[in-house]
Amino acid sequence: MASTSGTKPDDQRNVSKRLSRAPTLVEPNLADEYGAVDSELVPSSLASIAPILRVANQIEKDNKRVAYLCRFHALEKAHTMDPTSSGRGVRQFKTYLLHKCEQEEKETKHKLATNDPKEILKFYQNFYKIEILNGQYTKKPEEMAKSVQIASVLYEVLKTVVPPSKVDEETKKYAKDVEDKREQYEHYNILPLYTVGVKPGIMELPEIKASLRALRYLETLPRLQMPEEKTKPVNDILEWLSSIFGFQKGNVANQREHLILLLANMDVRKKNLDHYELIDSYTVQLLLDKVFKNYQSWCKYLHCTSNLKFPPGHNRQQLELVYIGLYFLIWGEASNLRFMPECLCYIFHNMANEIHGILFSNVQHVSGGMYQTSPHGEEAFLRDVVTPLYEVLRKEARRNKGGKASHASWRNYDDLNEYFWSKKCFKLGWPMDRKADFFIHSDVVRPANVARNQVVYGKRKPKTNFVEVRTFWHLYRSFDRMWIFFILALQAMIIIAWHHNGNLSVIFDEDVFKSILSIFITAAILNFLRAVLDVILSWFAWRSLKFNQILRYILKLVVATFWVVVMPLTYCASVNQPTGVWKFFDQLDRNWQNETVFYYSVAVYLLPNILSIFLFLFPILRRSLERSNWRIITLLMWWAQPKSYVARGMHEDMFSLMMYTLFWIMLLISKLAFSYYVEILPLVQPSKIIMEMSINNYEWHEFFPNGTHNIGVVIAIWAPVILVYFMDTQIWYSIYSTLVGGIHGAFSHLGEIRTLGMLRSRFESIPIAFSDCMVPPSNQLAKGNPQNDPLGRKNIARFSQVWNEFILSMRSEDLISNRERDLLLVPYSSSEVSVIQWPPFLLASKIPIALDMAKDFKGKEDADLFRKIRSDEFMLTAVIECYETLKDIILSLLQANGDKMIVSHICHEVDTSIEQRTFLSEFRMSGLPLLNDKLEKFLKLLVTPNDDKELYRRQIVNVLQDIIEIITQDVMIHGHEILVRHHQSEIKEQRFERINIHLTHKKSWREKVVRLHLLLTVKESAINVPMNLDARRRMTFFANSLVMNIPKAPKVRDMLSFSVLTPYYKEDVIYSEDELKKENEDGISILFYLKNVYPDEWKNFKDRIEELKQTNEYKEMDESKGVDESKGVDEAKEKDDKDSMELTRMWVSYRGQTLSRTVRGMMYYRDTLELQCFLDSAKDEAILGGYRTIDKNDENYQTFKSQAQALADLKFTYVVSCQIYGAQKKSSEPKDRSCYVNILNLMLKYPSLRVAYIDEREETVNGKSEKVWYSVLVKGGLGGDNFDEEIYRIKLPGPPTEIGEGKPENQNHAIIFTRGEALQTIDMNQDNYFEEALKMRNVLEEFLTTHHGQRKPTILGLREHIFTGSVSSLAWFMSNQETSFVTIGQRVLANPLRVRFHYGHPDIFDRLFHLTRGGISKASKTINLSEDIFSGYNSTLRGGYITHNEYIQVGKGRDVGMNQISLFEAKVANGNGEQTLSRDVYRLGRRFDFFRMLSFYFTTVGFYFSSMLTVLTVYIFLYGRMYLVLSGLEREILDNPILQKNKALEGALATQSIFQLGLLLVLPMVMEIGLERGFRTALGHFIIMQLQLASVFFTFQLGTKAHYYGRTILHGGSKYRATGRGFVVFHARFSENYRMYSRSHFVKGLELFILLVVYMVYGQSYRASKLYLFITWSMWFLVASWLFAPFVFNPSGFEWQKTVDDWTDWKKWMGNRGGIGISQDKSWESWWDSEQEHLKNTNLRGRVLEIILALRFLIYQYGIVYHLDISHGSKTIMVYGLSWFVLACVLLVLKMVSMGRRRFGTDFQLMFRILKALLFLAFISVMVVLFVVCNLTVGDLFASILAFMPTGWAILLIGQACRPALKGIGFWESIMELARAYEAIMGLVIFMPVVVLSWFPFVSEFQTRLLFNQAFSRGLQISMILAGKKQEEKDILKE
Repeated sequence: MASTSGTKPDDQRNVSKRLSRAPTLVEPNLADEYGAVDSELVPSSLASIAPILRVANQIEKDNKRVAYLCRFHALEKAHTMDPTSSGRGVRQFKTYLLHKCEQEEKETKHKLATNDPKEILKFYQNFYKIEILNGQYTKKPEEMAKSVQIASVLYEVLKTVVPPSKVDEETKKYAKDVEDKREQYEHYNILPLYTVGVKPGIMELPEIKASLRALRYLETLPRLQMPEEKTKPVNDILEWLSSIFGFQKGNVANQREHLILLLANMDVRKKNLDHYELIDSYTVQLLLDKVFKNYQSWCKYLHCTSNLKFPPGHNRQQLELVYIGLYFLIWGEASNLRFMPECLCYIFHNMANEIHGILFSNVQHVSGGMYQTSPHGEEAFLRDVVTPLYEVLRKEARRNKGGKASHASWRNYDDLNEYFWSKKCFKLGWPMDRKADFFIHSDVVRPANVARNQVVYGKRKPKTNFVEVRTFWHLYRSFDRMWIFFILALQAMIIIAWHHNGNLSVIFDEDVFKSILSIFITAAILNFLRAVLDVILSWFAWRSLKFNQILRYILKLVVATFWVVVMPLTYCASVNQPTGVWKFFDQLDRNWQNETVFYYSVAVYLLPNILSIFLFLFPILRRSLERSNWRIITLLMWWAQPKSYVARGMHEDMFSLMMYTLFWIMLLISKLAFSYYVEILPLVQPSKIIMEMSINNYEWHEFFPNGTHNIGVVIAIWAPVILVYFMDTQIWYSIYSTLVGGIHGAFSHLGEIRTLGMLRSRFESIPIAFSDCMVPPSNQLAKGNPQNDPLGRKNIARFSQVWNEFILSMRSEDLISNRERDLLLVPYSSSEVSVIQWPPFLLASKIPIALDMAKDFKGKEDADLFRKIRSDEFMLTAVIECYETLKDIILSLLQANGDKMIVSHICHEVDTSIEQRTFLSEFRMSGLPLLNDKLEKFLKLLVTPNDDKELYRRQIVNVLQDIIEIITQDVMIHGHEILVRHHQSEIKEQRFERINIHLTHKKSWREKVVRLHLLLTVKESAINVPMNLDARRRMTFFANSLVMNIPKAPKVRDMLSFSVLTPYYKEDVIYSEDELKKENEDGISILFYLKNVYPDEWKNFKDRIEELKQTNEYKEMDESKGVDESKGVDEAKEKDDKDSMELTRMWVSYRGQTLSRTVRGMMYYRDTLELQCFLDSAKDEAILGGYRTIDKNDENYQTFKSQAQALADLKFTYVVSCQIYGAQKKSSEPKDRSCYVNILNLMLKYPSLRVAYIDEREETVNGKSEKVWYSVLVKGGLGGDNFDEEIYRIKLPGPPTEIGEGKPENQNHAIIFTRGEALQTIDMNQDNYFEEALKMRNVLEEFLTTHHGQRKPTILGLREHIFTGSVSSLAWFMSNQETSFVTIGQRVLANPLRVRFHYGHPDIFDRLFHLTRGGISKASKTINLSEDIFSGYNSTLRGGYITHNEYIQVGKGRDVGMNQISLFEAKVANGNGEQTLSRDVYRLGRRFDFFRMLSFYFTTVGFYFSSMLTVLTVYIFLYGRMYLVLSGLEREILDNPILQKNKALEGALATQSIFQLGLLLVLPMVMEIGLERGFRTALGHFIIMQLQLASVFFTFQLGTKAHYYGRTILHGGSKYRATGRGFVVFHARFSENYRMYSRSHFVKGLELFILLVVYMVYGQSYRASKLYLFITWSMWFLVASWLFAPFVFNPSGFEWQKTVDDWTDWKKWMGNRGGIGISQDKSWESWWDSEQEHLKNTNLRGRVLEIILALRFLIYQYGIVYHLDISHGSKTIMVYGLSWFVLACVLLVLKMVSMGRRRFGTDFQLMFRILKALLFLAFISVMVVLFVVCNLTVGDLFASILAFMPTGWAILLIGQACRPALKGIGFWESIMELARAYEAIMGLVIFMPVVVLSWFPFVSEFQTRLLFNQAFSRGLQISMILAGKKQEEKDILKE
């Protein structure tokens, strides 16, 4: 092996022998499959050897022996670092590396010398001279960084191989030079700050230089005396701060670039670039104000002095930069503390104080010496400040127990952050006292074997300010004003309706008015309830509350109690003859006989409300009062609202206030009128009659036979109506928001251009509109008629550049064909033609029509013919363009002057005849068709390549001569005279024989010929161009957006800078070849599926592949990938096939929801910025010449390209946060490796793409191996190396994702690497479009726009286009639903309602606003499950302003399969359940004004509560009906002759049916489609959706929302549900559907089914079936939807073979035993146990509620047993008791059989059989006796099933709630067996209809048509016909 320095070979071999070996290797074939990856597989504890191995891989192609020496050195170093191989994966890696070194030692040979020392010495010297010495003047900074890194590693290896005495001085000199250059050439992100030599264009920008100069100005800062080991000079302000506080090097470098770019971008805006040297003081002041606005507010709130101090006489700008730099350094290293903005304020406050002490103490001025600082290490800030606070977070997070613990038992991010809202935070001191109460955790951890993730125990610390208790009472507490209003309105309406038949005029009746005044008693009671809830629900936070907060709660309760007592007492005094409960109060207040006391009480009670109304009408005053920090104002406001740091002054301007107030007043009037006249008034008269009826004939044992007024009947009738009353506001909101949204959209010009016809008719105006909004004002040119105004031509030229790039982008995406591309393109240069050259699709068929008009023209006057042509402006343009272009083509083709003169003469004759109006007399129109045919042949010949040049030339000449002959002989009357005039006397060659054949190779000339050929040959109308619907949508939307209210575009240099951030975990990046070919059980692969869904795009893709193969572009691609044609045709063909497959993979991936699609879309931002730079800076000649026609070798082009790239880097950054990229890099799993390689390839493809990830390493600390975590930023390597390059590495205090939810934590760790003033959040299932990216600089201008004279936006909402709508019918439903929400829904939320929040991506954040206020999401475990919307809440609470902009859109994918959609809906419902409990919703609900609070409620949690109420209404209605039917009360009521005449009761009974339709909820969808695509289209879509069972789907999802929302509030259990984003073309097993929907839909559906059956059976004898159907038809629809929708929307759900397989799988699943390690999909027992997870973790209250809810199932048995024939009409309680005895006997028998099977089934088989036989005989005997003696009937048997089955289910539910107790007494196994029996029965009941339908083949075919579009349905049927298998994938690719 290699010789090491100072060692002999034998010694070296001994070293290798001492290396530990292991029998396992790290995937020996891994390196062969993925290339040289050993450097990327290094264990984390050996991370320092990775650069050595990477260098070995990089130089291996140059010198394999030196590469071997590097690897051997890495092996030795690894052994030195970990001699015992104790680190994770170290032994395997060292063994792998040892084997490789042994192999290479034998195989590698010396190349430069005879031994290893000389070999590496020579190689090092050569490398230095070539790569370092010479390269420093020619190479780019990143290339030099790579070379310097290689040289450094080589020298390190050299020192171990070459003895020190053999290293010459020259080599040492080289090494010293390399060491000096290391800091100059480090891998950089955007700015190579220390690079010398060749600098990129961005470093030459004056704004960058000025910012750098400002940051490096240190003259007035004191010099610091550093410890001896830190002698490195300080270069800038950030390094100066780091030397004081010990920030990490990576953090300093990251924030240095961050601050420079911020300053540069903010300063350059609207600034003259001449003599640009210094940053304006205004810029720094503006940045300071933005960064510290929250800090200043915090200081004022706490009444402490701000530490932003600027003493007079000091350099203010420098001090401002010091403070800004300090905050950014704190923020950049704060890790999870970034979610706690006021905690950061506290840290900054104290550190700024230290800075002030250093800067303004007297030491320097007195002594002139340097400041002595304490020796801070590089990680001092992390160690001393961040880590202690992080550990508090971590300990609290462990209390969460993975989301299972109660929110009240642990403190989340908000609790800990709100600790810093009070002055007691200053008790922490500075440096922070670790013994302070904040750090002393109250947990008592088990002392022995404490693991890192050990769950902690002990007394908890109190919550801060708010407690998230699981109860529905939060809805009342947060929105109490709304509930009080609706309850009081309901009471008033019932009182009015109860008097005098409900005429509204009775209000003025004295008695009625007094009765109405009783609402104030109700109001007092409701306010008392609110006060009680405030006390109870905040109980666990009382220890953290201030005294004045506790006092306020107590006084509120006392006052509420006072009014609860006073109001009834005073009211009774005003009633003349009180009765009932009022009589009791009247006796109490005998001394209060003056009724005016009540009125005075009401007046006093209303005083606070009157004051609130006054402040409501003057929002500016209310806002000022709430935001004031004056103690006197705080004291005055103390009673109205508790002091809070957030949610102060959230009042809109007067105009917005009036708009949403008017909206809600109109809505409430409509709602209350409808409720009064339709719901309440019709029930009053029947209720009075029922209350007066005397009913004694009960059909069961009535416990309260003497009850008055039939109160039970009244409750049964009124309860569902009252629930509808509280729920139907949601319906009215849907109606009004639809109307308002439609009107607002129309006024916003939405849908003005929605079809291709509209686009064609308005295309002439689009360039002007483009110039108005997309061209910066300084570049805008004079308007006017473009054909007469040469300046207008330049505007059109600008538009054409953008339009053509747009069209070409669609061609590259395969949305349009080559022909469509040519028809849509506009010529870049039209200076050679006198008219505007419109796209050919506008001019298509104009020339053939004009020819026909001329040929058939019978008149003799030119004016008549020209008038016809001029009537169509496009036709006139086409004629002139064709004439002038043909003239230009022929003249440029001819070389002989005589030939040119003939053509010029002919053209002169044409022009003269037109001027003199003698055209028809000079030319024969009959000859034009023949001329046209020849011209077509001529042009086709010119564009068709031919390898035989001579033959090609002769063909052109022949056709050209024919054309001249036809013109002169057949068309021109005197044409022969021209030939005679130009006749050659000496004939040397024929006319028109000399042509310039080389012109046919010129690209611009060929484009001209192609365009002319299209104009002449396209005879059909191009009205359907393009054919692709998505291409049409994009074109029309882009054109329409130009006429909308869009801000003016600034120059690229003046625009706001922005970043895009995409969180990624482990989703698909690019589909692999195996995934493309993998077939499901139907033989359908993803590729086959997509080919049928997108047949036109697949054809376009194949055409593009063929085109690539025929161009040099494809050859260049091959060469870049290393294709060696010398290896033979077969290898080249194999490579060609591989390239085709790679392109196919990309084509498929771009149609899925993959990361590659997202990255491609976001990188359009960079492409458009470069194009806009060209349009901003290019001269007129260049613009008229065209963007793509610039010579790339031209020096001016290189300068422009460099500037464009520099500005793009300055303005745009894209970071993908790939959380586990580091783990994927080291993983041996194929899926992880594939993700790593694909992400790396994306970085190599897009050099400006950055990837951030969390790197977990093992490091030795104090002799122990510990895990450490880093945030790392990498980019793609250069020079052909397939490696990433690390840019920044910042150490973290611990694992960041352990604390909160995964996605926000993933975003948070990467946000420090983003840049700019704006931040767009993009999910990885999104897409972007070239034409939309063009508008980014427009939309960013919204941040600079002041809205309604109040404030600037903090979040810009953007609309989305759902691109998955064509995948299936379900995807189409979801697409329409989502589209309506992101358009009309959010449009209304933003304006007029002013309650739009952040609903996910792609909104754009004011980055500086949010990074100083907690970030772009919230991350507390469980409570912030829907993390996105909380950022909107947070922004609003902190004074932000959120808009919605519809002139720009971003693509988004949605779930496309039934189970995927249900998982998504469950996740959102879970999230809304958690929101209901959150402090954000509470504060918004309490602090918004009344009408804005209504908007907030009904558009967030209220929607889900209303959905739950809808379902609850059905339950209440049916249980009420069952009570009436089984008790016999309904028979008595309906038989009453008075009620038979009153049909109002029937109408009221059926009222709720109207609201079950759900059709009204589709209104926004129809309105938006109508607005943007026409109302005829909208109506068609609506009808088709209903035919495709959309109502079934939406009704089913209603159940999903209600179930998961309710369960979350009651028991918790919220969690992130991975929905999967693939193509759902697979069949879901019955067992899978059962597991997913059993509890949410099937159980509830069967319960409603039984209720409906009971209602139908026991009421049919006296009730007409018509009435029954009228009342219950919508419920039957709901039951059918809940039970069978999963099978209707399941691919191949009714195919017989699939059904058989499902049954087999179901039986196997039901029979398998569960246990530890058995997954839910393998065993029913495991699934059943997991289904009770919410009960395992719920509290006692939750268990009690479950038991109470389960008791409803006992009603069936109680009611039905009295209707059995065997009961003989007995109504005694004994009947019910006997039924329980029968049930107990049945259960006992079943238990005996079960126990017998277990105990005797194996060893005593005969005994078990005898036992079963005896039981069977006993059963037969009992049944015979019952039938013969007791008159039991068959009907009784079926009725008993209806009676006892629900009872058994109730026992089961109660048993589950009492699980701990039942396990203790050993009864749990019986409960499990009972549950298994019930599950089997339910499964059988649900499965049987599926089996029956599967018998009929047409059902399966109908379902396929229902689920998928026609193209796929055809393909699926074909695949089934062809022997059940489609062709292999290779055959498909060869089509």
